[in-house]
Amino acid sequence: MIRIFRSKIYLAITLMSTVVLIGVIGFRFISNYSWLDAFYMTIITLATVGFGEVRPLDANAKIFTALLIICSVIIFSYAISVITEYILSRNSLQLLKKKKVKNQINNLSNHVIVCGYGRNGMQAAERLTAYNRPFIVIERDKEIIEKYEEEILFVEGDANEDTILLEAGVERASYLIAALPDDADNLFVVLSARQLNKSLFIISRASKITSQKKLLLGGANKVIMPDKIGGDHMASLVVIPDLITFMDKLSMEGEHTTNLEEVAIEDFSDQVECNSLRDLDLRRKTGCTIIGYIAPDGNYIINPEADLPLKPKSKVIVLGRPEQIRKLNEMFHIQT
Repeated sequence: MIRIFRSKIYLAITLMSTVVLIGVIGFRFISNYSWLDAFYMTIITLATVGFGEVRPLDANAKIFTALLIICSVIIFSYAISVITEYILSRNSLQLLKKKKVKNQINNLSNHVIVCGYGRNGMQAAERLTAYNRPFIVIERDKEIIEKYEEEILFVEGDANEDTILLEAGVERASYLIAALPDDADNLFVVLSARQLNKSLFIISRASKITSQKKLLLGGANKVIMPDKIGGDHMASLVVIPDLITFMDKLSMEGEHTTNLEEVAIEDFSDQVECNSLRDLDLRRKTGCTIIGYIAPDGNYIINPEADLPLKPKSKVIVLGRPEQIRKLNEMFHIQT
């Protein structure tokens, strides 16, 4: 719709320019005016300001002037109507778009809030999209919002403000990722979010080691330092290159799939009797391998034994190729 209005505006501008050009040429050759006088006569005629002519007009010049006035009134009226319609329609579209976004946000719960759509925020959004996790991005740069608003659900504003966090549904959210470039801004976001939702799991970005402790004291559950992780990763590629490359491939997506999956025991127990890992028999059924077990108290067991008893509210970490992971999800009706 915006494109249609723009084409109409371009047409109106072209018509107005054509009328001015015709007026200048007409007065120049019909009344033998100079180019400057012809331009002046054209402008006062189109503007209908009532100034006097440069010199009296003959019959042909009067007829030409009358026709020029009629054409200019029609064309300028059309141009004004197009511009007015464009402005009103644009405002209406923006209001409808904001209302639609607000309704979508109000319908979300247990979602993720990403504060900032910079380099880290964009990577977080891509990973959440790959896992089909509902999320909202808080961003104050209008150009970024306009560029990605067809793909991402945005709330425009400063994530430091409580009203913006509430607009993003912080009270109903499960996770918040503070990915702003400035550590102080992230600290304010963490403090505000923690006050608004005591059970919210908060992950914050930090640039300085000194900021890490402050963010944890402020209420962050986890603090990530991208620069430190990047440096460790590059050094590891020198020391143990093949192992790091293999680990990278485990977490790579292809067609929105992954090689690792975290599955709650309840997803299995509703369909099969599973007192131990051996009862699940995932290797034979799906080709996937269980490489980790997370106990209800949060304790991690790497490469658990087959006879390990399974407890309610525990989880298993499953390794497999993308097609094996898909088979696992389809077989046990696991929603990713």
